[in-house]
Amino acid sequence: MARKGDIVEHPVTGEKITFLETSEETDGEYALAELRVRPHGFVAAPHIHPFAQESFEIRSGTFAFVVDGEERRVQAGERATVPAGTAHAWWNAGEDEGVAIVEFRPALKAEEFFESFFGLAQDGKVSPKTGVPNVLWLASIFRTYHDFGYIARPPLLVQRAVFAPLGAVARLLGYRLPRPYPYTDAARSPSSSVPGQYRSKHADQKLAVRQS
Repeated sequence: MARKGDIVEHPVTGEKITFLETSEETDGEYALAELRVRPHGFVAAPHIHPFAQESFEIRSGTFAFVVDGEERRVQAGERATVPAGTAHAWWNAGEDEGVAIVEFRPALKAEEFFESFFGLAQDGKVSPKTGVPNVLWLASIFRTYHDFGYIARPPLLVQRAVFAPLGAVARLLGYRLPRPYPYTDAARSPSSSVPGQYRSKHADQKLAVRQS
């Protein structure tokens, strides 16, 4: 279970997440994290959080978002929000490390998802180009975390039809989630080293129109 100050990293996408406020601390109301992304780093795939709003407060660098097909760049000092149920992707559009404070509201299984997904990446279970795992792992992820998030394509009905039987097969073959993240001493730092405390704010910059 993630604790305040824990750090998880995805070696392919270049994402580094420090948990600032966990769902356990907030009784599931929200989860807050610092996101650091190397130059040209990216989120592994366009995806949807069906029940959680995802908000970004950009601290440094420039992030590019594609939300429901509309691209926009957001720079340091700006805030953005992606409404629940909206397909989106993002990447670091600058030449320097990008830093953002990210909030999921409600938290759902945010920390557990990132521990499992980034844990797969740490164990070499993802594509070295896209950062996405194979279809059996995708089926397992869908089975376990579809309430938190799922890939934007194919459509949800197709994913349900395909991933339900594949998820059962994957489980029989030993594909199990949640998957523990291989924390090191450096990644499991004392809470005193957590970047300064951040108040959750309602993002004031809409990036997208909710999916029809």
